[in-house]
Amino acid sequence: MKQPKISYKSFCWVLGTTSFRTAKLNLKIEQQLLLLDELYKQIQQQGKEWDWNPDLQTIFYDLMHEEGFLVGNAPRKDKDARQKTSGLVDIGFVTEKQRLLTKAGYALLAITKQNDFTPENPLHLSKDSFIYFKQMLKATLKIDKDNVRPYFILAHLLSELNELSFDEFRYFLPLCISKETTVQVIQIIKDYRSYSISLEEAICKHLMQLENYKMAYEVFLEEEVTEKLICSIGMNRKSPNYDKVYYPLYLSLKNYFLDQQGSAIELLFLIKNIKQDTKWRNLIFKTSNQSAIKKQDRDSIKGNCPFLNLKNEREFKAVFFKYLHIFKAMATLEDYFDLNRRYFNLTDTLVFADNKVKFDLIPQYFFQDCHQALFDSAFTPCTLITEDIDLEKIHPSLLFNAASIYQRIYQDYGIAIENSEQAAQLIQDERHNRFNQLIDKHFGKEVLLNLLTYFENRDDDKIVKIVTDEADIPTIFEYILAIIWYELSERKGNILNYMNLSLSADLLPKTHASGGAADIVYEYEANYIYPKHSLLIEATLAENSNQRRMEMEPVSRHLGNYRLKSNNPHDYCVFVTTDLHINVIADFRGRKLIPYYDTDTGEEIIGLKIIPIDTVYLQDLLRSNTTYDKIYPFFEKQYQSELQGKRWYETMLQEQQAEYRIGK
Repeated sequence: MKQPKISYKSFCWVLGTTSFRTAKLNLKIEQQLLLLDELYKQIQQQGKEWDWNPDLQTIFYDLMHEEGFLVGNAPRKDKDARQKTSGLVDIGFVTEKQRLLTKAGYALLAITKQNDFTPENPLHLSKDSFIYFKQMLKATLKIDKDNVRPYFILAHLLSELNELSFDEFRYFLPLCISKETTVQVIQIIKDYRSYSISLEEAICKHLMQLENYKMAYEVFLEEEVTEKLICSIGMNRKSPNYDKVYYPLYLSLKNYFLDQQGSAIELLFLIKNIKQDTKWRNLIFKTSNQSAIKKQDRDSIKGNCPFLNLKNEREFKAVFFKYLHIFKAMATLEDYFDLNRRYFNLTDTLVFADNKVKFDLIPQYFFQDCHQALFDSAFTPCTLITEDIDLEKIHPSLLFNAASIYQRIYQDYGIAIENSEQAAQLIQDERHNRFNQLIDKHFGKEVLLNLLTYFENRDDDKIVKIVTDEADIPTIFEYILAIIWYELSERKGNILNYMNLSLSADLLPKTHASGGAADIVYEYEANYIYPKHSLLIEATLAENSNQRRMEMEPVSRHLGNYRLKSNNPHDYCVFVTTDLHINVIADFRGRKLIPYYDTDTGEEIIGLKIIPIDTVYLQDLLRSNTTYDKIYPFFEKQYQSELQGKRWYETMLQEQQAEYRIGK
């Protein structure tokens, strides 16, 4: 009997492409747009026509490589360039055929070039995040012949269920490929939360509702098992040949459990050839220890192993089919989790924390009013993805109803909000509270001390693991310094206002292509110890001659310009680095005597107070449990000293040791 052809059909969706897995996704997008725009201008200046052919694709690949966007060398540069830019097509920043910037792409590029991310929208998102938000609302994926708008689906699930666990986000959300499957998934999540169904059973239940899985299951039960049959019912997206490894697995499992022949260790070695070997091993064995499995043999098998106590091959086939597809589906969904999270995170509307995914404050209330209308349109394509348009033009229900949202906030928080400014203050207060909680949970004193050591040693992998991979190391350095100074200042003031850094909705740092100054500016009100003043914290990881070249002039200029604007002689700067260059110390100390001029007006300032310290010094301050009330008068005393250069700095270190009994 001829076997019916069983076609692969997508059972889930993914944002972006697995060929372009990247940290710092917003930075990479901005860099790509800048490079594409630069190349386009070069082609125009040469009087040539823009044609996104393999030759131009190769040129763009080389340009990305020169700018440090890529490492290594691709065997097919043109193919790699197409793959690396495909994500820009998916979210509407470039056209599909020619990779030309769209209106939406130019809107994001303009924000990047201006380096102005100030929130100017009713959701109080930064300008770049608001662009990403609108693009994600429009983004439409093709699932076979059907359309899915992932953000609409996410908004509906979060509004219906309040939150998603990471597992629910990972394994269930991408399964929503139609209105029917979405309704089913919501019920599955409810059952999963009430422990009525396991994760594996939930995925199996979903898959077995799909026609191609039903057909494959029926064929598998009725036909004689061959390698060809296994490859057919495996429905591998890339090629049936990828599933050939499951045929010997089937035979070995049948031989061991049904025929009661062979050994457990032989089965274990065969499982190691399977891509999802860990899942199969955990399903069958009590332990992963090879020696124990060899010695115990059948005693090493789990008591609840589903292959035990099966009566016939038909029952065995049913179990094998079930776990073959459950584990393959789980592996796919696990593979997609990171991409989906990164793309949704571009919008800064979601908080990924404590193993939960939630809407941030204003988005939460915004979607309460419109998620059902969005769900009704979630499976129709958006034709405006390349345009830079208002929210309500994306979908009429996205019109921001301030009165309704503010009323809901009042009901939940008891805080009356009458305008956007008051809403902004509530958001700021809520973010400030969350930031304090973040420090308490993740950035205790020992963690901060360790991070400073990692910066000194440039152990970037450890830094990224602790903080985030969405920012470069210099940006993370500034972020950690801000937290440390916040702790030294006894958490006085609003740290979020003092950091000139872009933060995600998770309140972690992110990096933009534009760069620019990201100084930390602390504001201190007058007390009995110090006058009202501002403190600029300038930071660098540059060393030796690079430190002199990159920092000596900019730091002085930043403080000088700040002083000219503030007209406060008490404003000063602390310069922090991992390894202080002696001539940098000398230069900054000399600024006490060197005048600084406003080049436009000629206005003069004499006496820039710049205190250079290294991360070891900062670690000492942390360990000593000192506070800013002690730090300020100590720095002022050192500034007023008559000493200069190296001798001045060495004396400051000695007096610090004595002052706070550090190292005693």
